[in-house]
Amino acid sequence: MRFVLAMWGTRGDVEPCAAIGRELLRRGHDVRMAVAPEFVGFAESAGLATVNYGPDPRRWLDAHRDFWRNLFGNFWRIPDLRRLWREAAESGTWCWGDMSTTLRSLADGADLLLTGMAYQEVALNVAEYYDTPLATLHFAPVRANGQLQPLLPAPLARAALTVGEWLVWPMRKKAEEVQRRELGLPKATSPAFRRITERGSLEIQAYDEMCFPGLAAEWAKWNDQRPFVGALTMELPTDADEEVVSWIAAGTPPIYFGFGSIPVESPADTLAMICAACAQLGERALVCSGGTDFSDLPHSEHVKVVGAMNHAGIFPACRAVVHHGGAGTTAAGLRAGVRMLILWRGFDQPHWAAVVKRLKVGTGRRFSSASRESLVADLGTILAPQYLVRAREVATRMTTPAASVAAAADALENFARLRRVGKNGRRSGGWVSA
Repeated sequence: MRFVLAMWGTRGDVEPCAAIGRELLRRGHDVRMAVAPEFVGFAESAGLATVNYGPDPRRWLDAHRDFWRNLFGNFWRIPDLRRLWREAAESGTWCWGDMSTTLRSLADGADLLLTGMAYQEVALNVAEYYDTPLATLHFAPVRANGQLQPLLPAPLARAALTVGEWLVWPMRKKAEEVQRRELGLPKATSPAFRRITERGSLEIQAYDEMCFPGLAAEWAKWNDQRPFVGALTMELPTDADEEVVSWIAAGTPPIYFGFGSIPVESPADTLAMICAACAQLGERALVCSGGTDFSDLPHSEHVKVVGAMNHAGIFPACRAVVHHGGAGTTAAGLRAGVRMLILWRGFDQPHWAAVVKRLKVGTGRRFSSASRESLVADLGTILAPQYLVRAREVATRMTTPAASVAAAADALENFARLRRVGKNGRRSGGWVSA
């Protein structure tokens, strides 16, 4: 069979999809991938035929970072928030037509089209045009449910998520209407979230079921439409791993600090905070710069800064992990059995902070509220022995990376076969179905 994987976003979005693509390729399928330009080389290094898809994610990330920062810092300035929300929405729609053209060419004759949360509307419309089975990959429970916000009553949480779906839709509706006219499709009357579910699409939940107790029972009526497979990763080694392992072995286990693909606003202040807090606690710090430029900044002997590292290989050797709350990093910490402090900034990150609190393996707070004093206090809390005992217990219950990838590939294969039975799918462009 032939699978098309359209995954726009950052490394945290692309790697899980590439892990699935590599597994499907290993099973003998024809796999084509579409990713943001800066990740084409990364996907190709996994052996996947890949094309450019969409803009550089940094423009979108910068716009959304500005919105979230002002939402929490200047929430009373409604006109500014409306302007920033509009700018954030427009940052993701200007290239819609080009993405539709690319995906329409790539998906002609496909047995299944897999997409992520970003630009799912583009993929949905192309799948509808070809009458091709559609699957989506979710790194958190984004469909309406009562489990995502444990502090809210379940009915209120479900209502809030449903309202959110309808509020987001007008920001993308104009671009989607243009695409649907070009494809000869009727005008959409509801948000893509709802149409995807009503279409019977496969909605893979790429996280462990235990992270959101009660969610599987709440979604039971969808049966196998929303399978929980666990977090997806390739656990790739990096050039810095050997150097990092040697540095760790030369002293006491360090505390890891990493903030993902979105640069922190003040690298100098952030690194100074880390250095001061760890010096006060007598701890060593291992800082993964990711999307933040920490180069040429002064730091102490007890602090090491590297660009990237293999979380799966390094986390087990760390005393604790402090990070931004990305789904992949959180899963890596849970699998490694280490205590966590999440300093979140937006998106789904607050939800993962709530997860580590609920599992009693760590705590979290908004990044902008962090200071040397709060960092010392939070680290002092999670370094207590009971958090380590609990983290190691949770690790034994996590789905392994190999099992997660296999489960996701199984679900996609089965869904494609079932949906293609009895259908006259298009088979142009020299495609051969298994």
